[in-house]
Amino acid sequence: MGNEIYFMGIDIGTYTGKGVITDSHGKVAARAEIAHGMENPAPGFYEHDAEAVWWHDFCFLSNSLIKKAGISPELIRAVGASALGADCLPVDKDCRPLRKAILYGIDARCMEEIRELTDYYGEERTKELFGRPMCSGDVAAKIYWIKKHEPDVYKQTYKFLTGSSYLAAKLTGNYVVDRFLGMASFRPFYRPDGSIIEELCQPVCRPEQLAKGQIVTEPAGTVTHRAAEETGLKEGTPVITGSGDSAAEAVSTGVLSPGDLMVQFGSSLFFYCCTDRLILDDRVRGNNFLVPGTCSVAAGTNNGGTLQNWYRDQLFPECVEKEKLTGENAFSLMMEGLDKIEPGCGGLITLPYFAGERTPINDPSARGMIFGLNLGHTKQHLYRSALEGIGFSVSQHIDIFRENGLNPARILAAGGGTKNRLWMQMIADITGIPVAIAKETSGASYGDALMAAVGAGHYRDFESLKEVIRIETLLEPDLAITALYRKIRPLFDRLYRENRESMHAL
Repeated sequence: MGNEIYFMGIDIGTYTGKGVITDSHGKVAARAEIAHGMENPAPGFYEHDAEAVWWHDFCFLSNSLIKKAGISPELIRAVGASALGADCLPVDKDCRPLRKAILYGIDARCMEEIRELTDYYGEERTKELFGRPMCSGDVAAKIYWIKKHEPDVYKQTYKFLTGSSYLAAKLTGNYVVDRFLGMASFRPFYRPDGSIIEELCQPVCRPEQLAKGQIVTEPAGTVTHRAAEETGLKEGTPVITGSGDSAAEAVSTGVLSPGDLMVQFGSSLFFYCCTDRLILDDRVRGNNFLVPGTCSVAAGTNNGGTLQNWYRDQLFPECVEKEKLTGENAFSLMMEGLDKIEPGCGGLITLPYFAGERTPINDPSARGMIFGLNLGHTKQHLYRSALEGIGFSVSQHIDIFRENGLNPARILAAGGGTKNRLWMQMIADITGIPVAIAKETSGASYGDALMAAVGAGHYRDFESLKEVIRIETLLEPDLAITALYRKIRPLFDRLYRENRESMHAL
Protein backbone atom coordinates (compact mmCIF):
# COMPACT_ATOMS: atom_id res chain seq x y z
CA MET A 1 0.00 0.00 0.00
CA GLY A 2 3.05 2.28 0.33
CA ASN A 3 2.26 5.79 1.56
CA GLU A 4 -1.36 5.67 0.39
CA ILE A 5 -3.91 7.54 2.51
CA TYR A 6 -7.65 6.90 2.81
CA PHE A 7 -10.94 8.56 3.65
CA MET A 8 -14.10 6.97 5.06
CA GLY A 9 -17.69 7.88 4.23
CA ILE A 10 -20.78 6.33 5.83
CA ASP A 11 -24.43 7.07 5.10
CA ILE A 12 -27.46 5.86 7.05
CA GLY A 13 -30.61 5.83 4.92
CA THR A 14 -34.25 4.86 5.34
CA TYR A 15 -33.74 1.12 4.93
CA THR A 16 -29.98 0.72 4.37
CA GLY A 17 -26.66 1.86 5.77
CA LYS A 18 -23.77 2.06 3.27
CA GLY A 19 -20.10 2.89 3.58
CA VAL A 20 -16.95 3.25 1.50
CA ILE A 21 -13.27 3.83 1.99
CA THR A 22 -11.63 5.80 -0.83
CA ASP A 23 -7.96 6.23 -1.64
CA SER A 24 -6.09 9.43 -2.48
CA HIS A 25 -7.39 9.30 -6.08
CA GLY A 26 -11.05 9.00 -5.12
CA LYS A 27 -11.14 5.31 -6.02
CA VAL A 28 -13.19 3.05 -3.76
CA ALA A 29 -10.94 0.66 -1.84
CA ALA A 30 -13.72 -1.03 0.13
CA ARG A 31 -17.48 -0.89 0.40
CA ALA A 32 -20.02 -2.35 2.84
CA GLU A 33 -23.77 -2.35 3.33
CA ILE A 34 -26.29 -3.31 6.01
CA ALA A 35 -30.09 -3.39 5.95
CA HIS A 36 -32.39 -2.18 8.71
CA GLY A 37 -36.08 -1.54 9.22
CA MET A 38 -38.25 1.53 9.60
CA GLU A 39 -40.91 1.59 12.31
CA ASN A 40 -44.47 2.72 11.56
CA PRO A 41 -46.13 2.77 15.01
CA ALA A 42 -49.23 4.65 13.82
CA PRO A 43 -50.61 6.00 10.54
CA GLY A 44 -48.32 8.81 9.37
CA PHE A 45 -45.72 8.05 12.08
CA TYR A 46 -42.26 6.86 10.91
CA GLU A 47 -39.32 6.31 13.27
CA HIS A 48 -35.82 4.89 13.70
CA ASP A 49 -34.15 3.79 16.91
CA ALA A 50 -31.00 5.96 16.78
CA GLU A 51 -28.88 3.62 18.90
CA ALA A 52 -30.07 0.36 17.36
CA VAL A 53 -30.08 1.62 13.76
CA TRP A 54 -27.94 4.73 13.22
CA TRP A 55 -25.08 4.07 15.62
CA HIS A 56 -25.21 0.29 15.31
CA ASP A 57 -25.00 0.54 11.52
CA PHE A 58 -22.17 3.08 11.65
CA CYS A 59 -20.08 0.86 13.94
CA PHE A 60 -20.78 -2.25 11.87
CA LEU A 61 -19.90 -0.51 8.62
CA SER A 62 -16.78 1.17 9.97
CA ASN A 63 -15.35 -2.09 11.32
CA SER A 64 -16.33 -3.96 8.14
CA LEU A 65 -14.74 -1.37 5.85
CA ILE A 66 -11.44 -1.34 7.71
CA LYS A 67 -11.31 -5.13 7.60
CA LYS A 68 -12.27 -5.31 3.90
CA ALA A 69 -9.75 -2.63 2.92
CA GLY A 70 -7.04 -4.46 4.83
CA ILE A 71 -5.51 -1.22 6.08
CA SER A 72 -4.38 0.17 9.38
CA PRO A 73 -6.96 2.62 10.85
CA GLU A 74 -4.21 5.24 11.22
CA LEU A 75 -4.11 5.55 7.41
CA ILE A 76 -7.68 6.91 7.43
CA ARG A 77 -7.13 10.67 7.46
CA ALA A 78 -10.73 11.83 7.87
CA VAL A 79 -14.29 10.52 8.25
CA GLY A 80 -17.56 11.92 6.89
CA ALA A 81 -21.06 10.75 7.80
CA SER A 82 -24.50 11.55 6.46
CA ALA A 83 -27.99 10.44 7.41
CA LEU A 84 -31.60 11.24 6.74
CA GLY A 85 -31.79 15.00 6.54
CA ALA A 86 -34.81 16.35 8.39
CA ASP A 87 -35.04 14.01 11.37
CA CYS A 88 -35.74 15.03 14.94
CA LEU A 89 -33.91 13.24 17.74
CA PRO A 90 -33.92 14.59 21.31
CA VAL A 91 -30.86 13.56 23.38
CA ASP A 92 -29.66 14.18 26.91
CA LYS A 93 -26.27 15.63 27.93
CA ASP A 94 -24.60 12.26 27.34
CA CYS A 95 -26.04 12.00 23.81
CA ARG A 96 -28.48 9.30 24.90
CA PRO A 97 -31.68 9.34 22.83
CA LEU A 98 -34.75 10.22 24.87
CA ARG A 99 -37.14 8.72 22.32
CA LYS A 100 -36.97 7.20 18.88
CA ALA A 101 -36.07 9.57 16.06
CA ILE A 102 -39.00 11.13 14.21
CA LEU A 103 -38.10 10.78 10.55
CA TYR A 104 -38.01 13.30 7.73
CA GLY A 105 -40.95 14.59 5.66
CA ILE A 106 -42.49 11.14 5.33
CA ASP A 107 -43.58 11.45 8.99
CA ALA A 108 -46.75 13.54 8.97
CA ARG A 109 -47.73 13.45 12.66
CA CYS A 110 -47.27 17.19 13.12
CA MET A 111 -49.92 18.62 10.78
CA GLU A 112 -51.84 20.21 13.67
CA GLU A 113 -48.59 21.72 14.95
CA ILE A 114 -47.92 23.13 11.47
CA ARG A 115 -51.33 24.82 11.56
CA GLU A 116 -50.70 26.19 15.07
CA LEU A 117 -47.28 27.57 14.19
CA THR A 118 -48.62 29.08 10.97
CA ASP A 119 -51.31 30.82 13.03
CA TYR A 120 -48.66 31.93 15.53
CA TYR A 121 -46.41 33.50 12.90
CA GLY A 122 -49.19 34.48 10.46
CA GLU A 123 -49.32 33.13 6.90
CA GLU A 124 -47.28 35.89 5.30
CA ARG A 125 -44.64 35.87 8.04
CA THR A 126 -44.49 32.06 7.79
CA LYS A 127 -43.67 32.34 4.09
CA GLU A 128 -40.99 34.92 4.89
CA LEU A 129 -39.41 32.70 7.56
CA PHE A 130 -39.67 29.37 5.75
CA GLY A 131 -39.58 30.54 2.13
CA ARG A 132 -42.87 28.65 1.59
CA PRO A 133 -45.73 27.26 3.68
CA MET A 134 -44.57 24.94 6.48
CA CYS A 135 -44.48 21.24 5.65
CA SER A 136 -43.93 17.86 7.27
CA GLY A 137 -40.21 18.12 6.52
CA ASP A 138 -39.76 21.01 8.96
CA VAL A 139 -37.99 19.90 12.14
CA ALA A 140 -39.46 22.88 14.01
CA ALA A 141 -42.91 21.31 13.78
CA LYS A 142 -41.55 17.96 15.01
CA ILE A 143 -39.88 19.61 18.01
CA TYR A 144 -43.13 21.44 18.76
CA TRP A 145 -44.99 18.12 18.56
CA ILE A 146 -42.66 16.67 21.21
CA LYS A 147 -43.09 19.78 23.36
CA LYS A 148 -46.88 19.40 23.25
CA HIS A 149 -47.29 15.61 23.39
CA GLU A 150 -44.20 14.49 25.33
CA PRO A 151 -43.42 17.33 27.76
CA ASP A 152 -41.19 15.15 29.95
CA VAL A 153 -39.01 14.32 26.95
CA TYR A 154 -38.87 17.98 26.00
CA LYS A 155 -37.79 19.05 29.50
CA GLN A 156 -34.95 16.50 29.53
CA THR A 157 -33.72 17.40 26.02
CA TYR A 158 -30.20 18.82 25.93
CA LYS A 159 -30.07 18.97 22.11
CA PHE A 160 -32.48 18.34 19.25
CA LEU A 161 -30.39 16.61 16.59
CA THR A 162 -30.76 15.31 13.09
CA GLY A 163 -29.09 12.08 11.93
CA SER A 164 -25.70 13.42 10.84
CA SER A 165 -25.46 15.59 13.97
CA TYR A 166 -26.09 12.54 16.14
CA LEU A 167 -23.38 10.52 14.40
CA ALA A 168 -20.90 13.41 14.68
CA ALA A 169 -21.72 13.74 18.38
CA LYS A 170 -21.30 10.01 19.01
CA LEU A 171 -17.93 10.10 17.27
CA THR A 172 -16.53 13.32 18.75
CA GLY A 173 -18.65 14.41 21.70
CA ASN A 174 -19.45 17.72 19.94
CA TYR A 175 -22.86 18.93 18.77
CA VAL A 176 -22.70 20.46 15.30
CA VAL A 177 -24.89 20.66 12.22
CA ASP A 178 -24.09 21.53 8.62
CA ARG A 179 -25.22 25.15 8.36
CA PHE A 180 -26.88 24.38 5.03
CA LEU A 181 -28.85 21.56 6.69
CA GLY A 182 -29.62 23.85 9.62
CA MET A 183 -31.23 26.37 7.30
CA ALA A 184 -32.92 23.74 5.14
CA SER A 185 -34.42 21.55 7.87
CA PHE A 186 -34.42 23.66 11.06
CA ARG A 187 -36.03 26.81 9.65
CA PRO A 188 -36.27 29.51 10.86
CA PHE A 189 -33.62 29.07 13.55
CA TYR A 190 -30.30 29.49 11.67
CA ARG A 191 -28.64 32.35 9.83
CA PRO A 192 -26.56 31.62 6.69
CA ASP A 193 -23.37 31.82 8.78
CA GLY A 194 -24.63 29.06 11.08
CA SER A 195 -25.47 31.25 14.06
CA ILE A 196 -28.81 30.82 15.83
CA ILE A 197 -31.55 33.46 15.65
CA GLU A 198 -32.48 33.27 19.31
CA GLU A 199 -35.64 35.39 19.13
CA LEU A 200 -37.16 33.05 16.54
CA CYS A 201 -36.79 29.91 18.66
CA GLN A 202 -39.98 30.75 20.56
CA PRO A 203 -42.42 29.07 20.89
CA VAL A 204 -40.68 25.89 19.70
CA CYS A 205 -37.50 25.42 21.73
CA ARG A 206 -34.70 27.11 23.65
CA PRO A 207 -31.73 28.36 21.58
CA GLU A 208 -29.29 26.26 23.62
CA GLN A 209 -31.17 23.10 22.56
CA LEU A 210 -29.83 23.49 19.01
CA ALA A 211 -26.47 22.37 17.64
CA LYS A 212 -23.76 24.74 16.42
CA GLY A 213 -23.97 25.46 12.69
CA GLN A 214 -20.84 25.25 10.54
CA ILE A 215 -19.65 24.38 7.02
CA VAL A 216 -20.11 20.72 6.11
CA THR A 217 -16.37 20.10 5.63
CA GLU A 218 -15.33 21.83 8.86
CA PRO A 219 -14.16 19.52 11.65
CA ALA A 220 -16.76 18.39 14.16
CA GLY A 221 -13.85 17.14 16.25
CA THR A 222 -11.86 13.94 16.45
CA VAL A 223 -12.78 10.36 17.29
CA THR A 224 -12.95 9.82 21.04
CA HIS A 225 -11.44 6.87 22.89
CA ARG A 226 -14.86 5.28 23.41
CA ALA A 227 -15.92 5.80 19.78
CA ALA A 228 -12.59 4.35 18.60
CA GLU A 229 -13.26 1.17 20.57
CA GLU A 230 -16.71 0.78 19.02
CA THR A 231 -15.93 1.77 15.42
CA GLY A 232 -12.40 0.41 14.92
CA LEU A 233 -11.21 3.90 13.95
CA LYS A 234 -8.07 5.37 15.45
CA GLU A 235 -8.61 7.73 18.35
CA GLY A 236 -7.94 11.29 17.18
CA THR A 237 -9.08 10.74 13.56
CA PRO A 238 -10.69 13.97 12.24
CA VAL A 239 -14.45 13.88 11.64
CA ILE A 240 -16.13 16.48 9.42
CA THR A 241 -19.51 18.01 10.29
CA GLY A 242 -21.39 15.92 7.71
CA SER A 243 -24.81 16.57 6.21
CA GLY A 244 -28.04 15.02 4.99
CA ASP A 245 -27.97 11.96 2.77
CA SER A 246 -29.48 13.66 -0.27
CA ALA A 247 -26.96 16.53 -0.23
CA ALA A 248 -24.09 14.05 0.13
CA GLU A 249 -25.52 12.03 -2.75
CA ALA A 250 -25.75 15.21 -4.83
CA VAL A 251 -22.03 15.81 -4.28
CA SER A 252 -21.28 12.20 -5.26
CA THR A 253 -22.97 12.68 -8.65
CA GLY A 254 -21.27 16.00 -9.42
CA VAL A 255 -23.75 18.64 -8.22
CA LEU A 256 -21.00 21.13 -7.49
CA SER A 257 -21.86 24.34 -9.37
CA PRO A 258 -24.93 26.30 -10.59
CA GLY A 259 -27.01 24.46 -13.19
CA ASP A 260 -26.23 20.96 -11.89
CA LEU A 261 -29.35 18.89 -11.07
CA MET A 262 -29.51 15.62 -9.17
CA VAL A 263 -32.49 13.32 -8.86
CA GLN A 264 -31.98 10.71 -6.16
CA PHE A 265 -33.97 7.54 -6.87
CA GLY A 266 -34.17 5.94 -3.43
CA SER A 267 -37.00 4.93 -1.11
CA SER A 268 -38.33 8.35 -1.98
CA LEU A 269 -37.13 10.77 -4.65
CA PHE A 270 -35.09 13.83 -3.78
CA PHE A 271 -34.02 16.69 -6.01
CA TYR A 272 -31.17 19.18 -5.70
CA CYS A 273 -30.60 21.85 -8.30
CA CYS A 274 -27.57 24.03 -7.61
CA THR A 275 -28.21 27.71 -8.36
CA ASP A 276 -26.36 31.02 -8.30
CA ARG A 277 -29.22 32.80 -6.51
CA LEU A 278 -31.94 32.16 -3.96
CA ILE A 279 -35.20 31.01 -5.54
CA LEU A 280 -38.45 31.12 -3.58
CA ASP A 281 -41.39 29.07 -4.79
CA ASP A 282 -44.13 27.62 -2.55
CA ARG A 283 -44.02 24.28 -4.35
CA VAL A 284 -40.33 23.54 -3.65
CA ARG A 285 -37.63 24.68 -1.23
CA GLY A 286 -35.12 27.39 -2.05
CA ASN A 287 -32.13 27.61 0.24
CA ASN A 288 -28.41 28.06 0.45
CA PHE A 289 -26.37 24.96 -0.47
CA LEU A 290 -23.56 23.09 1.21
CA VAL A 291 -21.13 24.14 -1.54
CA PRO A 292 -19.95 27.55 -0.24
CA GLY A 293 -21.16 30.49 -2.32
CA THR A 294 -24.07 28.66 -3.96
CA CYS A 295 -27.79 28.21 -3.39
CA SER A 296 -30.11 25.34 -4.22
CA VAL A 297 -33.65 24.37 -4.99
CA ALA A 298 -34.60 21.20 -3.14
CA ALA A 299 -37.67 19.01 -3.49
CA GLY A 300 -38.70 15.54 -2.39
CA THR A 301 -41.42 12.98 -2.97
CA ASN A 302 -42.66 10.27 -0.62
CA ASN A 303 -42.98 7.69 -3.35
CA GLY A 304 -40.11 5.96 -5.11
CA GLY A 305 -38.58 2.70 -3.97
CA THR A 306 -41.16 2.51 -1.18
CA LEU A 307 -43.93 2.36 -3.80
CA GLN A 308 -42.01 -0.25 -5.78
CA ASN A 309 -41.70 -2.31 -2.59
CA TRP A 310 -45.50 -2.25 -2.31
CA TYR A 311 -45.93 -3.48 -5.88
CA ARG A 312 -43.35 -6.22 -5.28
CA ASP A 313 -45.02 -7.44 -2.09
CA GLN A 314 -48.62 -7.18 -3.27
CA LEU A 315 -48.50 -8.05 -6.97
CA PHE A 316 -45.27 -9.98 -7.59
CA PRO A 317 -44.91 -12.58 -4.80
CA GLU A 318 -43.53 -15.08 -7.33
CA CYS A 319 -40.58 -12.72 -7.93
CA VAL A 320 -39.91 -12.60 -4.19
CA GLU A 321 -39.94 -16.40 -4.03
CA LYS A 322 -37.67 -16.74 -7.05
CA GLU A 323 -35.22 -14.31 -5.46
CA LYS A 324 -35.12 -16.51 -2.35
CA LEU A 325 -34.48 -19.62 -4.45
CA THR A 326 -32.05 -18.29 -7.06
CA GLY A 327 -30.72 -15.01 -5.68
CA GLU A 328 -31.93 -13.16 -8.78
CA ASN A 329 -33.14 -9.69 -7.80
CA ALA A 330 -36.93 -9.46 -7.48
CA PHE A 331 -37.04 -5.96 -8.91
CA SER A 332 -35.12 -7.12 -11.99
CA LEU A 333 -37.62 -9.96 -12.43
CA MET A 334 -40.51 -7.48 -12.16
CA MET A 335 -39.14 -5.56 -15.18
CA GLU A 336 -39.42 -8.56 -17.51
CA GLY A 337 -41.73 -7.72 -20.40
CA LEU A 338 -42.13 -4.04 -19.49
CA ASP A 339 -40.08 -2.99 -22.51
CA LYS A 340 -42.72 -4.62 -24.73
CA ILE A 341 -45.49 -2.42 -23.31
CA GLU A 342 -46.09 0.78 -25.26
CA PRO A 343 -45.40 4.08 -23.44
CA GLY A 344 -48.61 5.21 -21.78
CA CYS A 345 -49.56 1.61 -20.96
CA GLY A 346 -52.61 1.55 -23.20
CA GLY A 347 -54.32 4.51 -21.54
CA LEU A 348 -53.36 3.70 -17.94
CA ILE A 349 -52.25 6.50 -15.60
CA THR A 350 -51.11 6.05 -12.00
CA LEU A 351 -50.95 8.78 -9.39
CA PRO A 352 -48.12 7.47 -7.18
CA TYR A 353 -49.30 9.16 -3.96
CA PHE A 354 -49.66 5.94 -1.96
CA ALA A 355 -47.94 7.53 1.07
CA GLY A 356 -49.31 11.04 0.62
CA GLU A 357 -46.98 13.42 -1.16
CA ARG A 358 -44.46 16.11 -0.50
CA THR A 359 -43.43 18.23 -3.48
CA PRO A 360 -44.72 19.49 -5.78
CA ILE A 361 -48.29 19.12 -4.44
CA ASN A 362 -47.34 19.24 -0.72
CA ASP A 363 -50.35 17.19 0.32
CA PRO A 364 -49.93 14.48 2.99
CA SER A 365 -53.59 13.54 2.48
CA ALA A 366 -53.12 12.76 -1.23
CA ARG A 367 -53.82 9.15 -2.20
CA GLY A 368 -52.78 6.84 -4.99
CA MET A 369 -54.96 6.35 -8.03
CA ILE A 370 -54.88 3.86 -10.91
CA PHE A 371 -56.97 5.38 -13.70
CA GLY A 372 -58.05 3.96 -17.05
CA LEU A 373 -58.11 0.24 -16.24
CA ASN A 374 -59.55 -2.11 -18.83
CA LEU A 375 -59.69 -5.89 -19.20
CA GLY A 376 -56.60 -5.90 -21.41
CA HIS A 377 -54.34 -4.59 -18.65
CA THR A 378 -52.00 -6.93 -16.80
CA LYS A 379 -50.01 -6.46 -13.62
CA GLN A 380 -47.05 -5.62 -15.87
CA HIS A 381 -49.10 -2.70 -17.22
CA LEU A 382 -49.87 -1.67 -13.64
CA TYR A 383 -46.22 -1.70 -12.66
CA ARG A 384 -44.99 0.16 -15.72
CA SER A 385 -47.72 2.75 -15.17
CA ALA A 386 -46.50 3.25 -11.59
CA LEU A 387 -42.95 3.84 -12.84
CA GLU A 388 -44.28 6.28 -15.42
CA GLY A 389 -46.29 8.04 -12.70
CA ILE A 390 -43.13 8.65 -10.71
CA GLY A 391 -41.56 9.91 -13.95
CA PHE A 392 -44.42 12.39 -14.43
CA SER A 393 -43.72 13.68 -10.92
CA VAL A 394 -40.07 14.21 -11.95
CA SER A 395 -41.34 16.07 -15.03
CA GLN A 396 -43.51 18.34 -12.85
CA HIS A 397 -40.42 19.34 -10.87
CA ILE A 398 -38.43 20.05 -14.04
CA ASP A 399 -41.22 22.38 -15.18
CA ILE A 400 -41.08 24.25 -11.86
CA PHE A 401 -37.32 24.68 -12.22
CA ARG A 402 -37.79 26.04 -15.74
CA GLU A 403 -40.49 28.46 -14.58
CA ASN A 404 -37.88 29.88 -12.21
CA GLY A 405 -35.30 30.39 -14.95
CA LEU A 406 -33.38 27.15 -14.38
CA ASN A 407 -32.71 25.00 -17.43
CA PRO A 408 -30.79 21.89 -16.40
CA ALA A 409 -29.09 20.30 -19.38
CA ARG A 410 -29.18 16.81 -17.87
CA ILE A 411 -30.37 14.86 -14.86
CA LEU A 412 -27.56 13.49 -12.69
CA ALA A 413 -29.26 10.32 -11.48
CA ALA A 414 -28.33 8.72 -8.18
CA GLY A 415 -29.57 6.02 -5.84
CA GLY A 416 -30.60 2.40 -6.17
CA GLY A 417 -33.10 3.19 -8.92
CA THR A 418 -30.24 3.87 -11.36
CA LYS A 419 -29.70 0.11 -11.60
CA ASN A 420 -33.02 -0.08 -13.44
CA ARG A 421 -31.90 1.22 -16.83
CA LEU A 422 -35.31 0.75 -18.47
CA TRP A 423 -36.83 3.01 -15.82
CA MET A 424 -34.04 5.54 -16.24
CA GLN A 425 -34.77 5.57 -19.99
CA MET A 426 -38.44 6.23 -19.16
CA ILE A 427 -37.32 9.21 -17.06
CA ALA A 428 -35.28 10.57 -19.98
CA ASP A 429 -38.19 10.05 -22.38
CA ILE A 430 -40.80 11.61 -20.06
CA THR A 431 -38.71 14.69 -19.18
CA GLY A 432 -37.00 15.10 -22.56
CA ILE A 433 -33.67 15.54 -20.76
CA PRO A 434 -30.65 13.16 -20.89
CA VAL A 435 -30.11 11.08 -17.77
CA ALA A 436 -26.46 10.78 -16.67
CA ILE A 437 -25.24 8.08 -14.30
CA ALA A 438 -21.86 8.41 -12.62
CA LYS A 439 -19.26 5.65 -12.82
CA GLU A 440 -19.14 5.41 -9.03
CA THR A 441 -22.65 4.68 -7.77
CA SER A 442 -22.01 4.24 -4.05
CA GLY A 443 -24.05 7.38 -3.54
CA ALA A 444 -24.10 9.44 -0.37
CA SER A 445 -21.33 7.49 1.34
CA TYR A 446 -19.02 8.27 -1.60
CA GLY A 447 -19.97 11.95 -1.31
CA ASP A 448 -19.18 11.75 2.42
CA ALA A 449 -15.71 10.36 1.71
CA LEU A 450 -15.03 13.04 -0.92
CA MET A 451 -16.13 15.79 1.49
CA ALA A 452 -13.96 14.27 4.22
CA ALA A 453 -11.03 14.55 1.78
CA VAL A 454 -11.90 18.21 1.14
CA GLY A 455 -12.09 18.81 4.89
CA ALA A 456 -8.68 17.21 5.37
CA GLY A 457 -7.19 19.49 2.70
CA HIS A 458 -6.51 16.64 0.28
CA TYR A 459 -8.68 18.39 -2.33
CA ARG A 460 -8.53 22.16 -2.65
CA ASP A 461 -12.30 22.73 -2.76
CA PHE A 462 -15.59 21.30 -4.06
CA GLU A 463 -14.84 22.42 -7.63
CA SER A 464 -11.75 20.21 -7.70
CA LEU A 465 -13.98 17.15 -7.17
CA LYS A 466 -15.05 17.47 -10.81
CA GLU A 467 -11.67 15.97 -11.69
CA VAL A 468 -12.61 12.86 -9.68
CA ILE A 469 -16.29 12.24 -10.54
CA ARG A 470 -16.81 10.55 -13.91
CA ILE A 471 -20.03 9.94 -15.92
CA GLU A 472 -20.28 6.36 -17.17
CA THR A 473 -23.72 6.25 -18.83
CA LEU A 474 -25.71 8.91 -20.67
CA LEU A 475 -29.27 8.00 -21.70
CA GLU A 476 -30.66 10.29 -24.39
CA PRO A 477 -34.43 10.79 -24.68
CA ASP A 478 -36.35 9.38 -27.66
CA LEU A 479 -38.05 12.60 -28.74
CA ALA A 480 -40.92 10.79 -30.47
CA ILE A 481 -41.77 9.08 -27.18
CA THR A 482 -41.26 12.38 -25.34
CA ALA A 483 -43.94 13.93 -27.56
CA LEU A 484 -46.36 11.14 -26.61
CA TYR A 485 -45.69 11.56 -22.90
CA ARG A 486 -46.25 15.32 -23.20
CA LYS A 487 -49.81 14.58 -24.34
CA ILE A 488 -50.38 12.35 -21.29
CA ARG A 489 -48.86 14.69 -18.67
CA PRO A 490 -51.80 17.14 -18.59
CA LEU A 491 -54.12 14.23 -17.79
CA PHE A 492 -51.82 13.17 -14.96
CA ASP A 493 -51.92 16.73 -13.57
CA ARG A 494 -55.71 16.98 -13.88
CA LEU A 495 -56.35 13.68 -12.12
CA TYR A 496 -54.93 15.05 -8.88
CA ARG A 497 -56.55 18.47 -9.15
CA GLU A 498 -59.99 17.04 -9.91
CA ASN A 499 -59.84 14.32 -7.23
CA ARG A 500 -58.11 16.22 -4.43
CA GLU A 501 -61.32 16.90 -2.49
CA SER A 502 -62.39 13.27 -2.76
CA MET A 503 -58.99 12.13 -1.51
CA HIS A 504 -59.30 14.38 1.51
CA ALA A 505 -62.85 13.20 2.15
CA LEU A 506 -61.57 9.63 2.48
